[in-house]
Amino acid sequence: MSKTIKKIGVLTSGGDSPGMNAAIRSVVRTCAYHNIECIGIYRGYQGMIEGDFKEMGPRSVNNIINKGGTILKSARSKEFMTEEGRKKAHSNLSAAGVEALVVIGGDGSFTGGLVFNKEYDFPIIGIPGTIDNDIFGTTHTLGYDTALNTVVEVIDKIRDTASSHNRLFFVEVMGRDAGHIALNAGIGAGAEEILIPEEDLGLDRLLESLRKSKLSGKSSSIVVIAEGDKIGKNVFELKDYVEENMPEYDVRVSVLGHMQRGGAPSCFDRVLASRLGVKAVESILEGKSNYMVGLLNDKVELTPLEQAIKGHSQIDRELLRVSDIMTT
Repeated sequence: MSKTIKKIGVLTSGGDSPGMNAAIRSVVRTCAYHNIECIGIYRGYQGMIEGDFKEMGPRSVNNIINKGGTILKSARSKEFMTEEGRKKAHSNLSAAGVEALVVIGGDGSFTGGLVFNKEYDFPIIGIPGTIDNDIFGTTHTLGYDTALNTVVEVIDKIRDTASSHNRLFFVEVMGRDAGHIALNAGIGAGAEEILIPEEDLGLDRLLESLRKSKLSGKSSSIVVIAEGDKIGKNVFELKDYVEENMPEYDVRVSVLGHMQRGGAPSCFDRVLASRLGVKAVESILEGKSNYMVGLLNDKVELTPLEQAIKGHSQIDRELLRVSDIMTT
């Protein structure tokens, strides 16, 4: 151990996700358990630049484990991308006696932490918080499981309407660069087709699949689409294309949007957040820095931040095969 850490800062940055509050709670209480002070930094790196800090103790995080979003708020900070902004942030941390940071967020948040570490040799540990599950070094990011449950619940409701009116529904879910939500929720909700960025299905194959569904006796269909899917410019153009080529279908579009990022975290996300928070603080106390804590083979492991940022989370090929079989 290079030096004894007495005060740790915690912040949430980037998009919010269910489970962030549970992670904040875990960090604060693990600090208290080890007799370390904990400082909450509001509005991510922007709050660091503005010195928006608050001391946090075990009782300050009562009754937040069940809440979505983040009590520490989140904000994008263009100023932190400048040397001057990071200098202000470091000056504020030094003045407050903060000696290490736990950063809860995604790629952008980890990149900011890595740059800050290189400039000021400031200990950083990352906790992955994003519903997209697109960070290398963990099988589950905070909020992913909750988002899946939300999407499946909504698709179940949409199917009731689809069946009642013999309609085809395109349901767009989040996933600009990764299809994890679409693939898993699509299988879980029994979708007839799943479109993801990692696999270019092609318009012809989509039409062929829908025709087969029709011929097999299906009177309604659900197609789940990740927002980053490349098959059409957007889901509404896809709707128009299918209606032109298959006029027998009455096509509707549902864009689920930000409802996927809200709501009370699932039990899985609450437990994961608790485990990752403990590991993050204890890793700092062991003198470690520039790592992300994540879940691998159901164990909490460390992955170098640089690897977590540059690596790519792979889509599960076996799940793709399962999806193909289930749409028969």
